Formats: sequence, structure tokens, C-alpha cells
Amino acid sequence: MNIEKEAVAREIDEEKWVYDSSVDHKGRVPLRASTGAWKASFIFIAIEFSERLSYFGISTSLIIYLTKIMHQDLKAAAKSVNYWTGVASLMPLIGGFVADAYLGRFPTVVLSSILYLMGLILLTISWFVPSLKPCDGGDEPRSVHEVVFFLAINLISVGTGGHRPSLESFGADQFDDNCPDERKKKMSFFNLWNIGISAGFLLGVTVINYVQEHASWGVADIMLTTVMAISSIIFVIGMPIYRYQKPTGSPLTPLFQVLVAAIAKRNLPSPSNPAELHESQKTQGRLLRHTDKLKFLDKAAIVEEKGSSVEKQSPWRLSTVTRVEEMKLILNMIPIWLSILPFGICVVQGYTFFIKQAANLNRKIGNDFLLPPASIYAMAAIGFITFVTIYEKFLVPFLRKVTGNERGIKMLQRIGIGMLFSIATMIVAALVEKKRLNFVSKNPTTGSSSMSVFWLAPQFIIIGMGDGFTLVGLQEYFYDQVPDSMRSLGIAFYLSVMGTANFLSSLLITIVDRVTEKSGQSWFGKDLNSCRLDKFYWLLAGMVAVNLCIYVPIARRYSYKSVQSVAVDDC
Repeated sequence: MNIEKEAVAREIDEEKWVYDSSVDHKGRVPLRASTGAWKASFIFIAIEFSERLSYFGISTSLIIYLTKIMHQDLKAAAKSVNYWTGVASLMPLIGGFVADAYLGRFPTVVLSSILYLMGLILLTISWFVPSLKPCDGGDEPRSVHEVVFFLAINLISVGTGGHRPSLESFGADQFDDNCPDERKKKMSFFNLWNIGISAGFLLGVTVINYVQEHASWGVADIMLTTVMAISSIIFVIGMPIYRYQKPTGSPLTPLFQVLVAAIAKRNLPSPSNPAELHESQKTQGRLLRHTDKLKFLDKAAIVEEKGSSVEKQSPWRLSTVTRVEEMKLILNMIPIWLSILPFGICVVQGYTFFIKQAANLNRKIGNDFLLPPASIYAMAAIGFITFVTIYEKFLVPFLRKVTGNERGIKMLQRIGIGMLFSIATMIVAALVEKKRLNFVSKNPTTGSSSMSVFWLAPQFIIIGMGDGFTLVGLQEYFYDQVPDSMRSLGIAFYLSVMGTANFLSSLLITIVDRVTEKSGQSWFGKDLNSCRLDKFYWLLAGMVAVNLCIYVPIARRYSYKSVQSVAVDDC
């Protein structure tokens, strides 16, 4: 084993390598020097910026389009938006699986970009082609426009499902985990990645929403299509400088093999020495160290017939320590995933009730300019970009010296701190909403229209700062802690947190509505002024606080992935 490791180390010293399981049993192919990793990652960040610009430019104003242009009633429009958002949040699970198992990350991004562009082109055509325009002078929209429009936005939704998990994991793949210097750069990559997302969001809710409202929806669609087309072309041109990791087949099959083998050998005694468990140097990817948790699964790596060749035994009967540890990683993630959901429910309010509050406040800037309701969310993007920049440039170097951790603080610690910010967000939101209701009670005629929309700025800034901790931490966690063969799917797990939170938020609203209605007056009335969103925000703050008490002990007992790294002097 030592001879084999030394040979691999010599190979790495001679050339720069990256994992690629299709080449040989070591899973390595020679590629460009690692100094090009940042060049490639900046291309990916620019492409993610253009995708998020398109997504948020459409999603934040979709309900306005459906009610104003397509003349849907509010209930039907809300259902359409929920359907579209739900598909967009669940598709990454399919897209991430396909990228990891079959197509690979680069082809998945290319295919997703084509679908995305097709959707944007159809969206543009549906506005400008006379026979496809929304309506012909009447109040009823044309049926053909509805068909083309919904086909377009669903193509965009499917494109998002393959684009987001594959591109982010592909970008992180550019940094070699076996090199300490590149591992640190990968941590910075996730921070910069989210700055790119926030920049796309910022322009989407300001420039694009402004063009939609003051010029035309068609002009905005042309802008989004052009930006997406240019970024896709640049992505393809950059092919020669990328590092690639080819798919290895379904990443779920080895996990099922571990479970089946452990159950089949459940009656065997566990060896006192973990070194007696089976491991193979031919395992694709990096080898993982044995851990003492979930010992039942260790039985999958017990060698029953020591006299026979273990390499020829069925993987459904004998697994390696690395495969067993990968199964443990996935099982250990389940409590973390569940404990993040209350935070996600808080974040969802920023896209719904916070925006609805903004629509009822004074949005005038100067004498003529009227701020679009969704544009107030730009404060969250500004808070996020500012905080992450400070965190990356000043806090991380300081924390590295204090804690000795190359990340500054552990990933789960970063996520937990973000939860504290979400509690603060809900408390501030409750206080501001109470003040708005006081305006309404004192001025029943004008309501809260005399109250400045910038009263909402603190809660948006705080939620942006919290995202700088939790959302970035979640991306690092789900990318880093899944098996190497599941990294696109790992990013999809992160995205599924927010998607599930959308559905849970709707369920929670339904439950609270029915309970409070029975007690006298529902917290959710026919309009915003008859609601008691302040009480709902207090409820959310309490939920996250209780959940944090559960999350902390789970995070403290968590065992991070432990890799058997090959020592390399020059990486």
C-alpha cells in the first residue's frame, strides 16, 4: 500500500492531476496547472450571475404579469406562481442526479443552458409576434399566448434544475481537495459565488423590474436572452481550461449495496480492530477513514471468507470502508437537513409577505420615481454582498489565527450563527409590522401609504447578513460532506431545503389561519391591513429559537468527513 501511495504522489508531483474515474483505477488524468482554477471559476460565477439575473427578473414579477397582462385573478395567479416555483426548486434533485450519474457536470450545464435559452426566446417571441401577443385589445388573453408563455417559463424551470447544481459543483471541482492552498481557495469560491448570485438578484429586482414596468416586458425579455446567450457562449469557449470529473454511474447504488450487505451480515460479530475491515485502493475517488458512529453499517465491510479473493466478491455482499463511511455521511446529513427547514421558512417570508408589505407603503423617491415593490429586496442583496466581502477579507484571516481552522469556523457553526440572524430578522419584522398597523389605525383613510418603504430596510439587511452565514455555509456543507461522486446532488440537497421550506410555509399559514380563526380572528385576513403578520413573525422567531436549541447539540456531535489524503509537497 505504501509503495502504491508513493507512486501516486510522484505522479502528482510530475503533473497536475484531477479525479476522472473513466481513465484508470487511480481515477486521475493530467490537466492544466492549478493556477488556472480561478480563471475558470470566474467564468462560472459570471454565468451564474446571468442565470440568476434571468430567474429573479422573471420570478419576482411573475404574479404581476399574470394578473396585469394575462388578467388572471389573484388566487389563480398565486397557484401558477407556486407551481412554477415548486418545479424550479425540485428539478435540481433530478438534474444533480443525472449530472453525477450519467451526463457529467459540463454536458448537463450545456444542455440546461440550451433549454433555458429556448425558454427565454419563446418568452420574447410570445410578446412580439402579433399572433402570439397576450391579447387583442380585449380583457381575455389569447389561448395561444397562454400555451407559449407557460411552455416558456417551464422550460426555464427545467433549465434551472440542471443548471444550478451542476454549475456550482463544477466550479468547485476546479480546486483540488488534496492541495491545502486550493482547499482555501475553494472556501473563497463559495463566498464569491454567492456575491455573483446576489449581484444577479440585485439587478433583477431593480433594472429588470424597472424595464418591465416602465418600458415593456418584451424589452426586458430581450435583455435577459442576450445576457444568457453571451454567457453560455463564453462558457463553451472556456472548455480547454476546465477540470472535469466524469460520471461514475448511479451514486445511490453503492449506498444501497452497503445497506444490503450490512443487513445480510447483521449476525456477525464486529471486529475489535477496524483495520480488519475491507478496504480497496481501487476505490474510485478518495479513501475515507473509519469512524465509530453507526457501527452497524461496519458489518458490510467484514470479510467472511478470508481465503478467497475479496476483490471478486459481490459488492452486494462485501463493501469497502470508504463505501460504508459514505453511507454514514448521508445518514448523518438527515438531521442537519431537517433542522435547517425552520430557517428556510423565515427566508421565504422575504419573497412573499415582506414584498406585500412594501406594496402598501410609500415607495416614492423624489417627486416622480416610484420604486417597484420587489426592488426593496435589493437591500438584502446589498447587505449580503457587503457582509460576505468583509467576512472573506477580514474575519476569515482573523478566525483562522484564533481557531486554527482553515475555514475560520466550522461549516455547521457558520450555519448556526445565520440562524441567530433569522431570529433577529423576524423580531425586527414583527416590530415594523406593528408600527405599520398603528399607522393604519390612526389613519384609516390613507392607511400606511404615508409610511416610508425604507422602514423595511433593516429586516432586509439583517436577512441578507444571515444568508451570508447560513446559505454560504449550507452550500459548503452539502458540497463538501457528500461522497465525491454525489457533489452535484449535494448542491441539489441544499437547494431542496429552500424548496421544501416554500411548501412548509404554505402549510404553516394554512394551519395558523384555521387555528386563529377558531379562536376569534384569523391572523390572515382578506387584505394586509386586516392581518396580524406581526404575531406570525413572532411565532416564526420562536420556532427558530426552539429549533436552534435542537440544532446545536446535533451540530456538536456531528462527525465531519475524514479523508486519507496522499501527502504531496508541491500542489
